Amino acid sequence: MIYPRKLTQKLIKEIDSNKITVLTGMRQTGKTTLMRQVFDLIKSKNKVFLDLENPLNQKVFEETNFDNILVNLEEFNLNPNEKSYVFLDEIQLIPNISKAIKYLHDHYEIKFFLTGSSSFYLKNLFPESLAGRKIVYELFPLDFREFLVFKEKEKKFSDNFSQKAKEKSKISFEIYKKLYEEYLSFGGFPGVVIESNKERKKAVLEDIFKSYFEIDVRTLADFKEIQKLRDLIILFAGRVGSKIEVSKIASEIAVSRETVYSYLSFLENTYFLFLVPSFAKNINGGVRKAKKIYFCDTGLLGYLAKVSDGAIFENAVFQNLRGLGRISYYEKYGGPEIDFILNKEIALEVKIQGSLRDVKKLSRIAKNLGLKKYYLTTKNYSELPKSILAIDL
Repeated sequence: MIYPRKLTQKLIKEIDSNKITVLTGMRQTGKTTLMRQVFDLIKSKNKVFLDLENPLNQKVFEETNFDNILVNLEEFNLNPNEKSYVFLDEIQLIPNISKAIKYLHDHYEIKFFLTGSSSFYLKNLFPESLAGRKIVYELFPLDFREFLVFKEKEKKFSDNFSQKAKEKSKISFEIYKKLYEEYLSFGGFPGVVIESNKERKKAVLEDIFKSYFEIDVRTLADFKEIQKLRDLIILFAGRVGSKIEVSKIASEIAVSRETVYSYLSFLENTYFLFLVPSFAKNINGGVRKAKKIYFCDTGLLGYLAKVSDGAIFENAVFQNLRGLGRISYYEKYGGPEIDFILNKEIALEVKIQGSLRDVKKLSRIAKNLGLKKYYLTTKNYSELPKSILAIDL
């Protein structure tokens, strides 16, 4: 069964675009499946889908004369004299492919759809010469809405935060709370979600981590001490939702600060970790500048370390907010804090239960920052004003 993603319709619209369409994101988030959906919807037969993990497909692009690539593509029944569609999966496996893609895009009527597992790599792959020629989409593990689609469960969601707070339903909460618990425990990687057996879910999560470490890390990075990167990942898993203190971390795993920064950059640009900056509107001298850290997926986070329920929940809220815009947080030294601020407009405090005192505190901090919109996000059912149930995000 093939399930639609939030990006599905956007990518379908790209079929008629003359830009190079790039889909990136962490390994096993469903990029290939999504691109296959788009490929199958193209009515023209003048199309080809090449998996570049296949060495034979890589040879198609190993030409000094780029015009000869078209000759190679003819072996796949592609007619270069007509509008054609070329899908290339895992382009990071051919380091110099961007020059060929640019040449073919500029000289022939070829629509390219590309996938890659790392923005870390893609930023280097596509030089400035491709500026204006491409559009990039990012695919993450499933948020809870998509999770329910994969579970073949229907649920109405409002995109308006005010409506989310007003239209809470106890009946709806009871219907979906067990599914949300599963989402917290095992996350949103499609291959994990479709498994019904818990042990199989754990096995898939193990495979995802091993694949990331053994393929992406070894292929895309040049780290001399990979075990230090592993130690750093495990260290971060125990500190999810916390601020990063680079000097302290460097001391704990016995590496330089520069090494920690390089590891962080790699982990962030391969979508394994996300760093959330401090709130920048009306900058106050007492605002902390350190970034908070979150993992790409709660299932992977739980696989790597034993994490508190509160931290897992906060990470899940982050996962469901990241597709809605820019996220930051607010905290003053020894003072008030707000877990997330969305698009510099909406303050969100994350609580398992929450209380009226929490609402009043959040209201006070938000108003001091000039934020008119503020809500508690709770895991448990709550009738509190200005509260949104996590299942409704």
